[in-house]
Amino acid sequence: MSDASGNEKLEAARAMRRRVLGDEYVDRATAVTGAAAELQDHITSMAWGVWTREGPLSLRDRSLLVLAMTAALGRMEEFRLHARASVNTGVTDDELDELLFQIAAYAGAPAAVAARREIAELRAERDRS
Repeated sequence: MSDASGNEKLEAARAMRRRVLGDEYVDRATAVTGAAAELQDHITSMAWGVWTREGPLSLRDRSLLVLAMTAALGRMEEFRLHARASVNTGVTDDELDELLFQIAAYAGAPAAVAARREIAELRAERDRS
């Protein structure tokens, strides 16, 4: 994508965001104007642009990395969002369970416990549906 224009890159990032997070979430997040809309474009370009890069990392890999990083940073709202969406990137329940051990080892028990709580709540919601 190195030869793509800024607009093409933004459009690719927007498409990736929708692919991973879904239309409903993205529509709600982007239903803004002015500076808030500019911020959404900036975040989309920056954060979701890396998801569109060609290379050895699959969507599944990128998803697992984001989950680990958001847990390590204590960003549980983002962890929950990406854990819910991880089914769209091919992450399995078993992989999420195993990821908790990585989080515990490298980010600490509190981060792993908080992430486990979010996963348990998501699974309970899924089971009720």
